[in-house]
Amino acid sequence: MRPILLLDFGSQFAHLIANRIRRIGAYSDIVPISTSAKDIAARNPAGIILSGGPQSVFASESPQPDPALFDLGVPILGICYGHQLIAHHFGGEIRPGEKEFGEASFSHSASSLFQNIPEKSTVWMNHGDSVFSLPEGFEITGKTKDCSIAAFENLQKNIVSVQFHPEVTHSKYGMEMLENFVNMCGTKGNWNTQMMLQNTLEEVKNQVKDQKVFLMVSGGVDSSVAFSLLNKALGEDRVYGLFVDTGLLRKNERESVKKMLAEAGFKNLHVAEESARFLSALEGISDPEEKRKCIGDMFLEVQRDVSRDLNLDDGSWLLGQGTIYPDHIETGGSEHASKIKTHHNRVPEIEKLIAEGKIVEPLSEFYKDEVRSLGRELGLSDAMVERHPFPGPGLGVRMLCLSQKEEKDFSSLSLETEKRHSVSATVLPIRSVGVQGDARSYRHPVALFGDFSSEDLLALATKIPNSSPEINRVVWCLSHTKKQEFFAKEKALMTLDRVALLQEADDHITRILQKYSLVKSVWQFPVVLCPVGIDGGESIILRPIESENAMTARPVLFSPEILKKMSQELLKIEGISSVFLDVTSKPPGTIEWE
Repeated sequence: MRPILLLDFGSQFAHLIANRIRRIGAYSDIVPISTSAKDIAARNPAGIILSGGPQSVFASESPQPDPALFDLGVPILGICYGHQLIAHHFGGEIRPGEKEFGEASFSHSASSLFQNIPEKSTVWMNHGDSVFSLPEGFEITGKTKDCSIAAFENLQKNIVSVQFHPEVTHSKYGMEMLENFVNMCGTKGNWNTQMMLQNTLEEVKNQVKDQKVFLMVSGGVDSSVAFSLLNKALGEDRVYGLFVDTGLLRKNERESVKKMLAEAGFKNLHVAEESARFLSALEGISDPEEKRKCIGDMFLEVQRDVSRDLNLDDGSWLLGQGTIYPDHIETGGSEHASKIKTHHNRVPEIEKLIAEGKIVEPLSEFYKDEVRSLGRELGLSDAMVERHPFPGPGLGVRMLCLSQKEEKDFSSLSLETEKRHSVSATVLPIRSVGVQGDARSYRHPVALFGDFSSEDLLALATKIPNSSPEINRVVWCLSHTKKQEFFAKEKALMTLDRVALLQEADDHITRILQKYSLVKSVWQFPVVLCPVGIDGGESIILRPIESENAMTARPVLFSPEILKKMSQELLKIEGISSVFLDVTSKPPGTIEWE
């Protein structure tokens, strides 16, 4: 079958584009940008997509494709960096411009890419540079308030291009745009979910051959689907599933996971209680990357010990993981991608085992929505497939730590934010991970005080990070309507007391969601413990989001009554002095805070 080939320039969304093309029903494949036009032509592509990426096209080290690919005569779609690259290649001008992260209002003129799409719609931006002028023969087909050339085309060269990301859920008509491109390529109808499952089962069998697989099972969607898939491909007698209680699980999580997996019919699951071991290893560690590395290393250490005790280390066993594609790409998993954060299943020792062919990751090419589809195809219950995502390191990455107090004075930045946006605001003395322009940011959140409409909150959550290089998140204070002075703790590390405090707060929120039938209204709901507060206490940051694949996300804004209830319940917990709601989209914030 003729593929639509995607050249990966390192975008966090590159693989998602290929995913979307397959969901439309056309076969797609990703190739390195170093692939020659001759080798691309040998694949007989029906079309070519140039992805986004974190670099500037005029930087000396920026990735460049073989220019001869523009002479292959097939439809070409540029996205973000690819959009700028096309204009730059043909003689257009690129300049650093107004940064756009998140939603933007887009309007277009007639174009084959925008057939049957309203003239105005919402798109998702994530860029710093912009196309300033077009080369000869190209026409502007779309714009936003801050981007005058948000789309262009050259009909003679069969090129269409957009600055925004049509592949993400929050570009309202993005799938229709991609489908229009697929129609230009003439390949719709040569791919489906059943083919995806059968291909995956065959790949597992071919990789494992006559060996066996040791899989860490958390009870989350990814590891449960991976467990089911491995059992189907290899048989239960060749798969050993291990559930590890790290001490960083939710309240009563161990018993609920055991019950759920037993009811699903899994008989080859075993449990190891290792909470003291994990917490001991994490003692004194505050850096988020170090915490992730430590947790990943401890999982491997536990796996080795259990393997030895059960005589599973005779060389005939491989290590299985439920890694999905966002885990891989956020760790800088493609050639030009930036590292946003290191996932626990991408620590150096795991990377070494991957290079040696000793790791089996049947889901590593898929997104959460695809994993859920595979789970249903495998016969797993909706209750299991629709569980909220929960990070492998557990509450370990929802508990911000400090080894020493943040000494920087944020009063001038707070005042600047207040004046620029006419709000009451305080920059918090803590940092969190974000993703801006396909690159990692590690910056400060700003807290807003007072009454806001949902529309105003969302607008401010876009405007403030776009206008301030030191801020990547916006939170709204639920516990105090008037501006407060917040202090970072002198020291806040991974301790049993702090774990228990976060477990209690997380449990309060879970029970409220269940009581008011709100569980299905969110895709994921991190509850974050932050060592910043009033009178020596700490803060809870609520992060309810809606998403489809974790590559982009939008905050969920509950009713004032529900938010008030959540805040009141959390403030009853001894040690909690303030409560915030994270209203930041992804980008510029990541879903988790670490």
